Amino acid sequence: MSAALTFGQATRIVAKREITERLRDRGFAISTAITLVVLVVVMFMPKLFGGDDTFTVGFAGPSAEQVAAATDAQAKQGGVKLEQKTFPDEAAARTAVADGDLDAYVTADKIIVHEELDQQLGLMLQTANSQVVAAGKLQAEGIDPATVATAQQVPPLTVDATDPVDPAAAQRGQIAFIGSLILYGQIIGYCMWVAFGIVEEKASRVVELILSAISTKALLAGKILGIGLLGIAQLALIAVVALGVGSATGAVEVTADLLVPVGYVLMWFVLGYVFYSAAFAAGAARVSRQEELQNVTGPMTMILLASFFATFYVNANPDAIVSRILAVIPPFSALASPVRMARESAPWWELTIALVLMLAAIGALIVVGARVYEGAILRMGAKVSFKEAWLSSRGRKELTTASR
Repeated sequence: MSAALTFGQATRIVAKREITERLRDRGFAISTAITLVVLVVVMFMPKLFGGDDTFTVGFAGPSAEQVAAATDAQAKQGGVKLEQKTFPDEAAARTAVADGDLDAYVTADKIIVHEELDQQLGLMLQTANSQVVAAGKLQAEGIDPATVATAQQVPPLTVDATDPVDPAAAQRGQIAFIGSLILYGQIIGYCMWVAFGIVEEKASRVVELILSAISTKALLAGKILGIGLLGIAQLALIAVVALGVGSATGAVEVTADLLVPVGYVLMWFVLGYVFYSAAFAAGAARVSRQEELQNVTGPMTMILLASFFATFYVNANPDAIVSRILAVIPPFSALASPVRMARESAPWWELTIALVLMLAAIGALIVVGARVYEGAILRMGAKVSFKEAWLSSRGRKELTTASR
């Protein structure tokens, strides 16, 4: 007779089984592929449809060359490309504007556009025209415009901040914010996998065969571990693809500093997933049919949804009192904390409190969840109440101890 499996061995076997089954599931591969395709399309959209800041403009009038030169100088300062076209008369220019071949046609007293003048282009044209007209008036008064321009070139005052803002903090915060939004989908998706798997095994009574060989705690731990490893692997793949596409499109410059928010998101996925998966598992063990699953997982889903919307507030107001509280108190901290951490808005003691509270909450929930799971997993039929599952687990332990 072979020796009984230890807790560690049983957990690893269940985890390996969960990983193998999920990888064989075509739905997992398809969902991963769709996620990556959507991610790539979203990141390429600004490149494909956002334009390249190029304006096509025609100039006419006695000062056309001067206004065109001044506008070109304004465009170069703003990193805008300016293309100039000439037309025999205003009628031809109006036709080009109506056909969309010309963004604007500038005369001595007006700017001709199709529907409305682009704000950036309008600012450049108005500034250039003002400079040329002002220079002409100065010359008429016998004043050298170059001398006036030189006198106006005063170096700007330097800014000495007592608490300077990290210029990369905003970008890190935005990456962490996007990561938190993805985190919401990952956590709820993989926790539902845990719940569906439990109900499926219970409804088919496969769980009775499994528990004849290993303990309920090993089964629960293996299921959470296996699905969680798949989750973090998929999340890491999404991060690698996102950073790769962002670097290729020029949207982001991948640096060591930029990897910080990615690391925070991965860390909080582990913490958030363990927290919620224990709760989802305990809820799923109380029912025997998939139709009843929504009823027992509803409260956890609503809390996750509330955390999701709270993240928008934290991203917009990272230093507000409410944001500080949300980034520390479980379970909201799973989605809110990465945003504050990435921006370096949170002091070290606040981060420490957030991690300690989350770990404490995870420990308490695992103990409670495991006991409810153990007391309800073999109960078939109607939904098992929380109290019944809790007392059934205690009675089962006492019976097992007495039989030994």
